Amino acid sequence: MARDVRAGSHLMVVRSAVKRSAYYDSVTLMQAQQALRALPGVEEAGVVMGTEANVALLRQAGLVIEDASAKADDLIVAVRADTEAHARGALDALDGILSRRPAATPPDAAYRPRTVAAAARMLSGANVALVSVPGRFAAAAAREALRAGLHVMLFSDNVPLDEEIRLKRDAARGGRLVMGPDCGTALIGGAALGFANRVRRGPVGIVSASGTGLQEVATITHRRGGGVSHALGTGGRDLAAAVGAATTRRALVVLGRDPATAVIVLVSKPPDPEVADRVLEDAAGIGKPVVVAFVGASPQSSAGGLYWAATLEDAAMLAARLAGGAPRDPNDEGAAWRPAVERRAAAEIDRLAPSQQYLRGLYSGGTLCAECVAVLQGALRPLFTNAPVGAARHIDGVGPSRAHTVLDLGDDLFTVGRLHPMLDPTLRAQRIAQEAADPETAVILLDVVLGEGVHADPAGALAPAIAAARAGAAGAGRHLAVVASVCGTDEDPQSRVEQVRRLAAAGVLVEDSNVRAVALAGMIAGRDPALPLPPLRSDAAVRDDADGESGPAVAEPHGTDGRDPHPEDALLAGPPRVVNVGLEIFAKSLRAQGVAVLELDWRPPAGGDRDMIALLERLE
Repeated sequence: MARDVRAGSHLMVVRSAVKRSAYYDSVTLMQAQQALRALPGVEEAGVVMGTEANVALLRQAGLVIEDASAKADDLIVAVRADTEAHARGALDALDGILSRRPAATPPDAAYRPRTVAAAARMLSGANVALVSVPGRFAAAAAREALRAGLHVMLFSDNVPLDEEIRLKRDAARGGRLVMGPDCGTALIGGAALGFANRVRRGPVGIVSASGTGLQEVATITHRRGGGVSHALGTGGRDLAAAVGAATTRRALVVLGRDPATAVIVLVSKPPDPEVADRVLEDAAGIGKPVVVAFVGASPQSSAGGLYWAATLEDAAMLAARLAGGAPRDPNDEGAAWRPAVERRAAAEIDRLAPSQQYLRGLYSGGTLCAECVAVLQGALRPLFTNAPVGAARHIDGVGPSRAHTVLDLGDDLFTVGRLHPMLDPTLRAQRIAQEAADPETAVILLDVVLGEGVHADPAGALAPAIAAARAGAAGAGRHLAVVASVCGTDEDPQSRVEQVRRLAAAGVLVEDSNVRAVALAGMIAGRDPALPLPPLRSDAAVRDDADGESGPAVAEPHGTDGRDPHPEDALLAGPPRVVNVGLEIFAKSLRAQGVAVLELDWRPPAGGDRDMIALLERLE
């Protein structure tokens, strides 16, 4: 399809094409998109699956798709170039780009098995399957892994709820854990799986329904001198009523028996109330202190071995102190850090133009986004978000922002047929430019998440977009404030200190935690250094005898058919041995850590044809 558009004084040519029922994994699509952008005369390119959200995002980027018949299973390619010949040449080059094989394959992966069962037999001692295939295929891959006797880390999102319930029920019967779906992070036996950070080992265990919530707690614990024994993800829906905290409750029991874990942090967005009651009853009976961080929920009084945290940073500080591994820092006590933040805010407020009055938050981490909304929803109104908490109003985030807007760009809506923003910064860079062009935007708030499996240089990838946005605002007579937090450690491949340096060089105000960055951005947008915010620290006292408190013993999990009553415990005995089903970047990350991993030669059943897959499932 053809469309000519004007960019400045130049007339650009936009061309698009649709490939019917063409499956490619999101890494391949990202690489194809980057390759098209590098071709002569190409200014912009998009290669995505044809979901409504992806089509809307292409249109926002000026890549108009005129074929209204495109469906979610179809591949859309669109380019904007300086001439018809260059635009047509880019479209013609796509097939060749998509057919390229990776240039280098690890020597130990010369042969890749086609089934999880075969891979489990080939990798001696295999005990975990890391599944990151598209959501509609993920449940089948996870089920195959359970049948092969493996625990499952199900990174994939967009997995049907009934499939999650079935998988976790089957896992319980076999004495296995299903971490996920949408489990982005785990730390097991010193190994970082998925999007996870390199942190020192120590006595703090974490059970988390949130990937970035887990990362924020783990990295702050590390930076305050503590360490993490293990961190088990459960998936964002695990504490919903339908799932009933199936993985959370089992993970609490496993860490409760783990001799290396002295304190447990429980992280989640607000759970279903009845599910929360059961989980808290279990947590009180573990026999170890449990720090509860239900982001966006009202903290309760700390008692009976449960310590309620006001924020993720607060949870990390409490856990480190309960474990006896972190010295007290006067600058971290209570609100001691707030005066410095207030001074920064006042300096930025003085530079704003009269029209600038709104905050725009562009997050890659869902729970970091939810924490932002929880802190600001009572102070900045109206506040719109796709992660609503309290008084915040819901929007899907695909269209233009309204008033104060905070978005989770890693939401399922944005990740069908495209990579998560922690891997591919393209969408966030585009959105930074969009928000900066709005004369009412006062401050842009970002999270930058480091670690294994994520972009090799997220700050470096975002810095040009940030610098261009600030320069554009300055050219229009406005000062654009950009605030960020960096979730990571100096042990991560990207090095936190280096990422902070790169952001600061682009003019970004970097704070030490998400909640501090939120406070600063809120003060700037509210034009009030004394902006009233909810308590950001708990008032829980940490007593010397805290680890002696416990309630009644928690019930042990059942359903292992008379075999070893604690088969999950073996998972924590040492580094995992992993069968990787999906994104190659995760296998590379594990190899870099010295973890044994075998990659599957995974391909979608029946070529990804939905009707044929349904027929095959009925024949099983």
